[in-house]
Amino acid sequence: MSVQVVTSPMQGIISSLCVAEGDEVSEGDVLCLIEAMKMLTPIESDVRGKVFEIYTREKQSVARDEKIMSIEY
Repeated sequence: MSVQVVTSPMQGIISSLCVAEGDEVSEGDVLCLIEAMKMLTPIESDVRGKVFEIYTREKQSVARDEKIMSIEY
């Protein structure tokens, strides 16, 4: 098994987590929404696997390249 760490592409606020630890995800599934400047940006999975760990929570601010979650694939 390998682990992919999903990071934030921008500074913003986690508006909504769309998955929970242990959820199965497919490539292209929306993992969370980041709000920046009143715009929502969906963060999608690049791999098919299982959400291993979530490092943030809803309404928490994130910096560019900050870890959001990891996916085991």
